[in-house]
Amino acid sequence: MWPHTHVDWKRAYRIIASRYPPIDLFERVSRDPAVREALTALEMATNPRVRDEVGDISLVSPDRRISGPGASYVMASFTHVNPSGSRFSDGSRGVYYAGESFATALAEVAHHFAERARDSGDGPRREDMRCLVGKIDHRFVDVGALEPEMRRRILDPASYEASRAFAQTIRDDGADGVHYPSVRRPGGRCVGAFYPDVVGIPVQAQHIKIDYDGRAVTRYFDYQEEKWHPIQP
Repeated sequence: MWPHTHVDWKRAYRIIASRYPPIDLFERVSRDPAVREALTALEMATNPRVRDEVGDISLVSPDRRISGPGASYVMASFTHVNPSGSRFSDGSRGVYYAGESFATALAEVAHHFAERARDSGDGPRREDMRCLVGKIDHRFVDVGALEPEMRRRILDPASYEASRAFAQTIRDDGADGVHYPSVRRPGGRCVGAFYPDVVGIPVQAQHIKIDYDGRAVTRYFDYQEEKWHPIQP
């Protein structure tokens, strides 16, 4: 049995690019699973735009799908899967990542944005982002409670090999996700949820703009405060 911990965060933070709008179908369909399934199938069968917008809905079993205002911010993590994968996914399944604080979510997104920009050969640029805040109240496998060598390999800042294998193993064992120390912000904590229905539906908080200088994301602009803030390495 893997060690578990109960995560009870009143405010879990996730930061995504503003260019990804809410997915209308997830925002408005019925909360009744049978009705929701029928409406989703009908709209995707008759409207190519809806198919592109929704993504691969088959990746989420009907009993684990969610809907209603804000639901698309969660569902999109599972229907529009990054084929390159992530720490706890090989690219075949989605994961909803969130941090216990804005600072942790920002550190994580700044690192990964810069990494992708460097890999793509991008020059300096800026990107508008939206911060999502929602509740998480669920039990997850606790990476921090694993034996030290396994924990070290799973949290390797330069490799996802061990973490992806671990994620597949605990998925097969019925886990709903992981709680783990942030790799990009010392002292921070993160959740990687394997299913949409184990996290609360978030609401949009502040809008920010991150500044990539060609090497790293060094600062962000808060539109509400109308000022730039440094991002500590």
